Amino acid sequence: MFLRRKHSQNHPIDESAEKEAKVKELRDDLGPLSGRSLKYCSESCLRRYLEARNWNVDKSKKMLEESLRWRATYKPEEIRWNEVAHEGETGKVSKANFHDRLGRPVLIMRPGLQNTNSPEGNIRHLVYLIENGVLNLPEDQEQMSWLVDFTGFTLNTSVSVKTARDIINILQNHYPERLAVVFLYNPPKIFQAFYKAVRYFLDPKTSQKVKFVYPKNKDSVELMKTFFDIDNLPGEFGGKATLKYDHEEFSRLMAQDDVKTAKFWGFDDKPSNKTNDHFGAEVVAPEPLPLAPPAS
Repeated sequence: MFLRRKHSQNHPIDESAEKEAKVKELRDDLGPLSGRSLKYCSESCLRRYLEARNWNVDKSKKMLEESLRWRATYKPEEIRWNEVAHEGETGKVSKANFHDRLGRPVLIMRPGLQNTNSPEGNIRHLVYLIENGVLNLPEDQEQMSWLVDFTGFTLNTSVSVKTARDIINILQNHYPERLAVVFLYNPPKIFQAFYKAVRYFLDPKTSQKVKFVYPKNKDSVELMKTFFDIDNLPGEFGGKATLKYDHEEFSRLMAQDDVKTAKFWGFDDKPSNKTNDHFGAEVVAPEPLPLAPPAS
């Protein structure tokens, strides 16, 4: 009896040691890294990829190497606000001025304010804001929360299923464990068909993070309140605060963050050469990404 209890108490320590060993194994398996690839592959990064693949080192290595290849071609860290600012003029995606109850940053999405029909433009705009969110994460946080307001949403303002699939692939394949939760607030019935089409592309872990909230459904509203202070939430999400997007002010903040981004990655302006470190890949249009396998 006492031996069993002692084993139970030591189990978390054993599990922690096992995970540390897998982090080291993954680091060793990746081989020598340099430049931005080395900076990207921090210990917390390796842990996120391992977590996404249930701590299977081989699967995590494959996933991470695919991300390094994607970053070498797409170069998300080099996107600047002035390149995507036109996509954000209506505030269809923006960084909130509040955090959730755990101190995580929040992205607010308002698909009803869609203002362009460029799939690549929409994707680059969102990738820019995800990179910006990661850059501004508090030291004790690895994830962010998303709020989606469906006011004004129609099928005409929605991105295509293909664009949604590409966004899901990028999020799941190259930003694993960055999304804590996404609340879809009061989506109309016409969204149901769209969600059924894109849900197929969500892996089980991501699917569990998607929460539907309806103002008349008390349980869903209460769930949302466990994540957010009602005083901080904008009225569009059933809160008491006011949501007002000022594109000029937001652009000023993003320009400041672009300087931080350049400093973090070790360059002042975009480099003129056409290669990146690690894989030495040329800058080309990224190939369509394979669907992320279920994280099981």
